[in-house]
Amino acid sequence: MNKSNFYVIFLGVILIFGASCSPERDEEYTFITSDAELEKQILLATASLDDLKLPHNTLSGIPSDPKNPITPEKVALGKLLFHETGLATVPKQPEGMNSYSCASCHHVKAGFQSGMKQGIGEGGSGFGIFGEARKMASYYDITMVDVQPLRSPTILNTAYQDVMLWNGQFGATKTNQGTEAQWTTDTPKETNSLGFEGVETQAIAGSDVHRLNFDPEMLQNNTTYKGLFDAAFPEIPETERYTKLYGALAIAAYERTVVASEAPFQEWLQGDSNAMNETEKVGAMLFFGKGKCYSCHSGPGLNGMDFHALGMNDLSGSDIIGAPNEADKKGRGGFTKNPEDDYKFKTPTLYNLRGLQFFGHGGSFTSVQEVLEYKNIAIRENNEVPQDKVSTAFAPLGLSQLEILQLTSFVENSLYDPNLDRYVPESLPSGYCFPVADSQSRTDLGCN
Repeated sequence: MNKSNFYVIFLGVILIFGASCSPERDEEYTFITSDAELEKQILLATASLDDLKLPHNTLSGIPSDPKNPITPEKVALGKLLFHETGLATVPKQPEGMNSYSCASCHHVKAGFQSGMKQGIGEGGSGFGIFGEARKMASYYDITMVDVQPLRSPTILNTAYQDVMLWNGQFGATKTNQGTEAQWTTDTPKETNSLGFEGVETQAIAGSDVHRLNFDPEMLQNNTTYKGLFDAAFPEIPETERYTKLYGALAIAAYERTVVASEAPFQEWLQGDSNAMNETEKVGAMLFFGKGKCYSCHSGPGLNGMDFHALGMNDLSGSDIIGAPNEADKKGRGGFTKNPEDDYKFKTPTLYNLRGLQFFGHGGSFTSVQEVLEYKNIAIRENNEVPQDKVSTAFAPLGLSQLEILQLTSFVENSLYDPNLDRYVPESLPSGYCFPVADSQSRTDLGCN
């Protein structure tokens, strides 16, 4: 029996027997009787229901970088390049050739996260069912392995973030205005100097960081890719068109379109009263009310653009490849060098978390419920984070166990888009397997 079914049965038992046994606490178990009550609660948190709606089957309304307008042609190209293991032509070791892609750490099986505590690009082996079985391959030197020092964030709903990564180091505008002194020459952060927002900057910088090669000759010799580049960037001279910059801009345009617009909560916002069940609606009431979730997880992506120190653990354990450095541990402060930012991490989206095994920037939680219980008690788990650095918003919520289960039901079920496969290509122009294509992964994926 999966957890979501257990919650429904458990809640039903409590509601049938628990309320009659505790008449003095009946108000805790009262279900809402109309959507109007939920709408009223939401409007106490935000100006309009429209502020929470994700664009549905349209590019219109998706936030774009003014320097990289979203077009159908860019999205079509980026969708393929994002998954293209054929770009992996500059690995540190020969066995890494054509075996990894952007999607290696951000694939649909895990809601566009990695499915494991550490995402591994080159130097990884195996996939399992949703990425959970990927491990370090037979590389003799771990410095050659492309492994993430923090848990890989999702690309889902990133159109609603102007900076990227847990520390927000990618992005030249808005949130990162004033951080120019940290755009260090000869580091990935220098890419901010191009003036793009976070999604675009990360796509450009990430191509080098993750050893992806946009070889102009290869792209022009592939008639499919040549045609897609020509359609996406007709105004760019051919001598510049088939390059990393424009390939990355196409990837960024695609990433911006990956939104969880078919989640039940989104259907409810569009007027379908039956999209969420009673338990989920109570959970939504808590989300926008007593649980105070919306104070941080705001906007259509329920991510927000603030950074908070919640005292969560960093990556740790015997299964970890390498170890996070001090800058990684300090989060936003590790980038800005401002002590006031130490141990703060960017607020992630809450969509499509059901079925994942790791949560928090260090993957120290194993379920949505665990995270909610942690926030409800509000006692930091990481003793390296000084108490005076912990966010004042990290305070006990006073939620009952039932309310935590109701809130869990809303997050896991109402914020789960079951049709993310619409963002994945059926095949690649190169003919290679994806999202990873090492020998063990091809076996796991049933791909030759």
